[in-house]
Amino acid sequence: MTLFAAIRLPHEILFGKGQRYALPAVAAKLGKRALICTDERFAATAMFAEMVAGLEAVSVEVLVYNAVQPDVPQETVAFCVDQSRHFKPEMVIGIGGGSCLDMAKCAALLLSHGGELKDYYGEFKVPAPILPVIAVPTTAGTGSEVTPVAVISDSERTLKVGISSPYLIATAALCDPELTMTCPPGLTAIAGADALTHAIEAFTAARRGTDHTLAQTHVFIGKSALTDHFALLAIKLLARSLEKACKDGSDEDARADVMMGALAAGCAFGTAGTAAAHAIQYPAGALTHTAHGLGVATMMPYVMTYNQSVSSAEMAEIGKALGLEISGTNIEDHAKAAIEEIRRLFAAIGITPTLADLGLPADKLDWTAEQAFGIDRLIKNNPRPFDLDAMKRLVRAAYDGDLAASDI
Repeated sequence: MTLFAAIRLPHEILFGKGQRYALPAVAAKLGKRALICTDERFAATAMFAEMVAGLEAVSVEVLVYNAVQPDVPQETVAFCVDQSRHFKPEMVIGIGGGSCLDMAKCAALLLSHGGELKDYYGEFKVPAPILPVIAVPTTAGTGSEVTPVAVISDSERTLKVGISSPYLIATAALCDPELTMTCPPGLTAIAGADALTHAIEAFTAARRGTDHTLAQTHVFIGKSALTDHFALLAIKLLARSLEKACKDGSDEDARADVMMGALAAGCAFGTAGTAAAHAIQYPAGALTHTAHGLGVATMMPYVMTYNQSVSSAEMAEIGKALGLEISGTNIEDHAKAAIEEIRRLFAAIGITPTLADLGLPADKLDWTAEQAFGIDRLIKNNPRPFDLDAMKRLVRAAYDGDLAASDI
């Protein structure tokens, strides 16, 4: 028997229009005091006030931290925890984009186990369960509502840092597409492209086998039958609706597809992991100060081309999920068509086509490659192995916009 599957998910996932109204009932089952982590913009909305009133109506006392910043600077987590420790929250609710959800996870971690965030950098450093987290995303991209990772910015380090542990998975995820209706086109595009990249990298991730110790020693364990299911669902939904959502933010069906696509992608990569596109984005994003989703999407066609020689079958399946109808039986042609469709889709929604256009300095290409090559948890997940020279050639190809040079 060779069939293998693994998945780690929240206890409860609720998806659909109006599911935010389930928040009081979900929270009331977890305790009577809730710390809410959100940002200043959403905290000022009538929708947020309505959600807080709903919690208070079921006797859940609320403390609001409304100063979440993009990329979650680690010192802001410490401040949030210091401000809320006296409140003795019994749960943490993250409402907002990926940074708000990551802040909620990190706050729950420190409130539960103390210390500093740097004590938990890496995989499996969280010693035991944390306070229950309820994740309520208002954007459709990161998948943080269902993943075991929180990404923060550490001022002492050039790159962003991840904390990865199954204990960080939210207890409940409430995904209401209505919360994304006011998301502007640019953010919709970048977040959606991030989700599509998650799905593609999860579906093409290395298959590591059936060793019973694998999931006990690694947070991200490569592709499996269950992660493949979620990844293909995500690709299908995002392919048919991401452009529509960017062009017409009032399209409820498109918004629902994109949010479900981001959720499904999170279900996939939260166990399978991501790979080279994410590895390169970490140093490239640190140098260019550009959005994470923009960087990974910029890299995706080049990484797909690099991986095509060992992942053509998976890419042909991606092509089908993208809705392509390709004549003939040559699997390489199907794989190339999938890559071209990803390029077309990303161009249509305004994704930067090259690392040069992203603003990466030419004299930092080798440094970027060296840093990316050193992110072992991502590089080992790539289906085609790397040495440092291959990584340097890939980064150069993405800088020059030479897709053919990626196939080296």
